[in-house]
Amino acid sequence: MQMYRSIAEVPYNQRSVVTVGTFDGVHRGHRAIIERMLAVARDSQARTVVVTFEPHPRLVLQRSTQQPIGLLSTLAEKYAHLQHLGVDVLVVIPFTFEFSQTPAEEFVRSVLVEKIGLMHIVIGYDHSFGKDRQGNHALLEKLGAELGFSVESVPPVYLDGGELISSTKIRSALQRGDLATANAMLGYAYSVEGIVVQGDGRGRRLGYPTANIELLDPHKLLPGSGVYCVSAPLDGRIVQGMANIGVRPTFTDSAHLRLEAHFFDFSGYLYDRKIVLRFHCYVRQERRFESVDMFWSQLREDRETCERYFATAEPFMSNISPESSDAHQRAKS
Repeated sequence: MQMYRSIAEVPYNQRSVVTVGTFDGVHRGHRAIIERMLAVARDSQARTVVVTFEPHPRLVLQRSTQQPIGLLSTLAEKYAHLQHLGVDVLVVIPFTFEFSQTPAEEFVRSVLVEKIGLMHIVIGYDHSFGKDRQGNHALLEKLGAELGFSVESVPPVYLDGGELISSTKIRSALQRGDLATANAMLGYAYSVEGIVVQGDGRGRRLGYPTANIELLDPHKLLPGSGVYCVSAPLDGRIVQGMANIGVRPTFTDSAHLRLEAHFFDFSGYLYDRKIVLRFHCYVRQERRFESVDMFWSQLREDRETCERYFATAEPFMSNISPESSDAHQRAKS
């Protein structure tokens, strides 16, 4: 998959099937759109083009009093997912306030048609774009009749229980620790990527060495506080473990959330390594213990809970991660 960070770099091809959006998380609803785009392109012998934006528009447009949005996917993760799906071209448009003032019709004419070569566009059922979000299916139909491209929208995707799949709902589920819902909507195990940094060594002294992980992207969403069953690709294999997100109330009451992971049956050196941590199951709330012995006993129980989970469940073990492609190099270029 080719990625371009400027519209001026994109080679023109009048047989381009295009979709446009932020695609945060590349969840099952997004994939329905992308898979339809791929199908149309196969039938038409055309190329597929995903147009997205960096940073996330809400990071640019949100008011200073608003809670910052937590990202479901970094650009590198988005690249990896789209590459895995088989997209030909990813166009990443730098999103600024000035760009947000571009009228929808101008965006379609000057970017999608004149620069990319739009012949068919696939959008989500509720997609809107351009200044004041005035671009929609009706506008695209009107412009398509004039400029010679066709339009189709993809219906919403629901969980088996009838709940609509959306990035907003996934964020809410993650924040309350509902991994079952979040991962079902994503279609894969939610993950974060970070660097393993030096800790205070307390876990190792207790017999539970932990990897203290600092996220690579500060905007990436951490699930809510608590203990989780996790896994990570390490040294060529998937290693299972457990992780805590919280303030470590038994020992320090940290001023900010910390992410610590203990891996089962792994003794390799992790300091300064990048690690992709996948979240599979919520275990319990973080809480303060009256003694180290009580804390240690709970850790043993948490490990047993996670081992039972991995032995009996069929967790999402997606092999799609930034480290499995040239995503990081592409995202930085």
